[in-house]
Amino acid sequence: MFICEKCGCSDKRYFGIRKGSYYCRRCITFNGEKAIQITNLNRDLTEKLDFQLSEEQEEISIKIKESIANGKDVLLYAVCGAGKTELVYKAIAHQLQNGKQIGFCIPRRDVVIELEPRIKSAFPDVVITMVYGGNTSNLVGDIILLTSHQLYRYKNYFDLLIIDETDAFPYSNNETLTNFFEKSIRGNYIMMSATPLEWMIDKIRRNKGVFLTLQKRYHGHPLIVPKVVIFPFFQFIYVIYKVEKFIKENKPCFIFCPTIYEAEEIYRVVTFFIKGGNYVHSKRQDREKIIDDFKKGKYKYLVTTSVLERGVTVKNIQVIIVHADSAIYNSATLIQIAGRVGRKIDAFDGEVIFLCNKRNIEVENSIKKIEEANKYVDM
Repeated sequence: MFICEKCGCSDKRYFGIRKGSYYCRRCITFNGEKAIQITNLNRDLTEKLDFQLSEEQEEISIKIKESIANGKDVLLYAVCGAGKTELVYKAIAHQLQNGKQIGFCIPRRDVVIELEPRIKSAFPDVVITMVYGGNTSNLVGDIILLTSHQLYRYKNYFDLLIIDETDAFPYSNNETLTNFFEKSIRGNYIMMSATPLEWMIDKIRRNKGVFLTLQKRYHGHPLIVPKVVIFPFFQFIYVIYKVEKFIKENKPCFIFCPTIYEAEEIYRVVTFFIKGGNYVHSKRQDREKIIDDFKKGKYKYLVTTSVLERGVTVKNIQVIIVHADSAIYNSATLIQIAGRVGRKIDAFDGEVIFLCNKRNIEVENSIKKIEEANKYVDM
């Protein structure tokens, strides 16, 4: 039986024959790229934080470092805004000091770009390389930040591979990307998620790894519990009302929509009444610049699809989800979107509004899970 060496596929439906040899159609788009040689550029360096970890963060951070030092894989389950990224810095520093190769993998390139200055601030003296579609001219560094699709370049390469948001599209339930992940590791991994899936928990237990949880945000304040607003028709009317209110209060706003079409339609209507906004989605040109301009205060509101559901932090942001009861949104997605609000220590409050035709099980479950997590907050 033929098994694809690149992606591990053994399903004969994906196999073809070319010039007498088998090839795999499932990962054919990843062929033809140059392989790279392992180059050790690491130096003896430690992490540098401009703030102090909370007692809970410090404890988790040390456990992660010790687990990796002892050859144990780690699954970190931490709520949105818990500071997951900072919790792996001690493990990264330990590996760098021992001449190890580090990878930090995220499903989407927007989040790779968002992450780079944070890692650079913590490790200012190391070579940090970003690798994603359209940015592949340099493939080596002390710490390589990359999208999950780029893992195919790094067979048996990483001594420590940190993979964030493993429950997110396009990594979640993608067998090809999962195999790229498995094949790129020669040491250990840290999986991180605010909404871990059962397969992640099962995997860490089968491998006798370490499962750690952190149910508090780093600033100690609770997660924002969404408010459900039933508005069956013409939801843009409510959106206009709330956006005007947020603008008067000098609060930026994300307006999430389930589809590209709906995002463009909502923006077209809202901008007719309220100037000073913009929109983004996966096909929008100059998306990164628009997001960066929004963070700088150029725009007062941003209509978006789920491209901004994770990894983006904006001070004092408010969130409206149009058609939150859409079949496109599951409870994990709703939790992630709600988690954009209240992430800053000096802006820990805010509003999350679920605009619905009617409440459904995913809306109910997302609110229930947020309320359960808040039980751990000692306020």
